Amino acid sequence: MKLKIGLAALAIVAMPSLALAAGGCNYGSQKQAISCADGTVWDSASNTCVSQVSS
Repeated sequence: MKLKIGLAALAIVAMPSLALAAGGCNYGSQKQAISCADGTVWDSASNTCVSQVSS
């Protein structure tokens, strides 16, 4: 009886870490769109919004 309870407790404790190890939450797979203020554009080299140069 104690063995069954111990294994059940171990399974409950291990479940969340196993789900995360399997990629359960898909962290990093979703990209958020970058939006800059009016008159600026995204510069991927510097990873900032820079003034838009009109030509």
